Amino acid sequence: MEGKKWKTAITQHLDHEVYIRGYRLLDLVGNLSFSQAIYLILKGKLPTEAESKMMEAIFVSVIDHGIAPPSVISARAVASGGNALNVGVAAGVMAFGSAHGGALEDAMKFLQEGVKSQRSVEDTVREYLSTKKPIPGFGHRYYKDFDPRTKRLFELAKNYGFYGKHCEFAQQVEEEIFKQKGKRIVLNVDGAIAAVVSEMGFDWRLGKGFFIIGRVPGLVAHVYEELTTEKPFSKRLSSEEIEYTGIEPRELPEEFKKV
Repeated sequence: MEGKKWKTAITQHLDHEVYIRGYRLLDLVGNLSFSQAIYLILKGKLPTEAESKMMEAIFVSVIDHGIAPPSVISARAVASGGNALNVGVAAGVMAFGSAHGGALEDAMKFLQEGVKSQRSVEDTVREYLSTKKPIPGFGHRYYKDFDPRTKRLFELAKNYGFYGKHCEFAQQVEEEIFKQKGKRIVLNVDGAIAAVVSEMGFDWRLGKGFFIIGRVPGLVAHVYEELTTEKPFSKRLSSEEIEYTGIEPRELPEEFKKV
């Protein structure tokens, strides 16, 4: 009995030539930008000029956000252990989770379901606030009035024709949170990207993918820097950076002593 075949509509080989979504790879090389090629492989069709520019802006907006995020700490710490660049970058990608990177996927799902349900923004926000559940795509450690990256992406979305119902819903939620909570919880860059790519017709299950694609160049840069400017195993915490919260030193009971 033959095993089941792996099926794909993405890539095929014909006479030793690679075809991506039906287009000969060599025809794409030199003609498409990286963002255009990403759009093609994810969506299955070539982007318009506006779609291409919007994708470019989205990926640039998440390329790096400093050395502090869990992904960068993980990547550099693993590289510091004597591992190769690809291992460090993989460790960084594996650090993406609900609190870092995963918010984009959650925000896309929240916005897409919110728009589709046609439920009032007031009821949606009230439900989240009453259960103390964080609303994905909202809130930032530093930005308290507005996230400047959100502002820039929405300006571009308006210019390129991608400011629609999902973007409007996201901003209505931001205002409704302020109305009900009396405190502004800003629409962050994850929420802004989620709104724009939802407007572009991407499924919410691609959410983490957008973050991974945009952030990997930053991880590569950090791991390379770690490998070329720092000594191996250089990431050690000093006693001042550690707070011990366990039991104070104690004696092993006599009945356990054998030597």
